[in-house]
Amino acid sequence: MKSLNELYKIGRGPSSSHTIGPERVARYALDTRGAGDYVAILYGSLALTGKGHGTDRVLKEVLGERTEIIFDTEKKDLPHPNTLALYKKENGENVFVCEAESVGGGSVVINGEPYPPTPEVYPQKNFAEIRAFLDKRRFSLPDYVKFYEPDVFSHLKTVWRAMKESVERGLKKSGALPGALHLARKAKTLYSAEAKFETAVMRENRKLASYAFAAAEENADNGVIVTAPTCGAAGILPAVLYYMYKDNNVPESEILCALAAAGVIGNVVKQNASISGAECGCQAEVGVACSMAAAALSSIFCLDADGVECSAEIALEHNLGLTCDPVLGLVQIPCIERNAVAAIEAVNAVTLAKSLKNKRKISFDDVVKVMYETGKDMNNRYRETSTGGLAALYNR
Repeated sequence: MKSLNELYKIGRGPSSSHTIGPERVARYALDTRGAGDYVAILYGSLALTGKGHGTDRVLKEVLGERTEIIFDTEKKDLPHPNTLALYKKENGENVFVCEAESVGGGSVVINGEPYPPTPEVYPQKNFAEIRAFLDKRRFSLPDYVKFYEPDVFSHLKTVWRAMKESVERGLKKSGALPGALHLARKAKTLYSAEAKFETAVMRENRKLASYAFAAAEENADNGVIVTAPTCGAAGILPAVLYYMYKDNNVPESEILCALAAAGVIGNVVKQNASISGAECGCQAEVGVACSMAAAALSSIFCLDADGVECSAEIALEHNLGLTCDPVLGLVQIPCIERNAVAAIEAVNAVTLAKSLKNKRKISFDDVVKVMYETGKDMNNRYRETSTGGLAALYNR
């Protein structure tokens, strides 16, 4: 598995696959072919939701405003649902530069090779192998990360700062998000919306949800967020960690260890399945983020490896089949609310795991396998194409 540096990326929203990934491809073109006039052909989900997700905007920001963007929604048999090709105009001809796949979380494959080249850091390939390693050495998941990648904690500290700032910025802002939906920001209102007969549990859930709304709204507004594991799911893990830090006085050292534990879970899914909504639906984004947040919280509560696995498994299992159907191709409806619901689900998963960890029948690896199979079987209309589900109901 790759470094956690490759999982947790700091960048601008609203979509890691549609903005951060294509930006990497565009910078590759500049580094290898230099400045000039480019033609970008977007295929699959990049073509269908690229305008709403800002793919054309980010390509022009990097390659220049004269860049020609072609949205090809007809081509099939793609190597990945998020595929693009770049050409450079030279002597009146379009000269091929590269074909690239934006495979999720801002990671890209260019001309068949991961870019930039990233070495394997963790030799284990799935959670069963990780569990065997943990049991043999009596390690926790943070110990596991420290063993193979001790230097990554400086990056995790930067990641945590960016997560915290995204929540705090989002809580202060009001007004409408960009795009044709004119969707009002809700985090600030939600945070202070104490209601009559509100129970203690309801109050804490509302507070947690407001943190998720805050980061997710920052993402939708092209703000700086962290892929955890993607931009579309960037509110879930920050919300849970911020809640524990701000409202429960968990020290930063524990937060960083929780980030490490969450990163291992995200890496297992990325290695064995997908974190791309265009490939596997929202279960691969919000579902995986919910699972990561559950693992993080389990780490804070000092659950053993079985408890962490149980929490992560419950969180992912109950997001199986979740579709990706962004209205108008914007990462707003239903994405933002899903971040809030998943943050609450992550807490509930840990609560259940404390009692159920020794009684479960399903492994985390099993759920990851089923998630991938479910995503592959999912109708294309429900995989970030905005042609089905809630997206189809909206009168354009």
